Amino acid sequence: MSRDVLKAVGETLVAANNDGSYKQLIDTIYDVDCVSVESAPPPGGSAEACGIEAIKGKWAWWEDNHDVHETEAHGPYLHGDDRFGVVFTIDVTDKSSGERVKMQEIALYTVNDGKIVREEFFY
Repeated sequence: MSRDVLKAVGETLVAANNDGSYKQLIDTIYDVDCVSVESAPPPGGSAEACGIEAIKGKWAWWEDNHDVHETEAHGPYLHGDDRFGVVFTIDVTDKSSGERVKMQEIALYTVNDGKIVREEFFY
C-alpha cells in the first residue's frame, strides 16, 4: 500500500470527525473485521471490540452515556506504510454523573488495502 493511500484514509477520517460525518465512514474505510481497542474497558464491557457491528455498538454506548459538546481531530501523522496517528480533543459530559471534562486521546490506526483494520486509543 502506498503512503498516498494511507494519507488519504487518515485525512478522510480526520475530516469526517471534524465535520460530524464520522458514522458514515464505518462502511467505507473500515474493514469488516476491524478491531478497536480502548486503553480500558467501559463499565461491564471489554476493552476490545471485534468487527464492524461491535464497533457500532461501542459508538452507540458512547453516545448513550455522554453528551459530546465538541470534538476535534488533528492529523493524520503517518508512520511507515500502514499506520497513522490522530490526536483527538473532546469536550464531553458524562450523563450519569453530570461531570464535564475536556480530554485528549491519541488514536493509532493500522491500514491494509485502503481499509482500517485496527484502531487503538491512548488516554
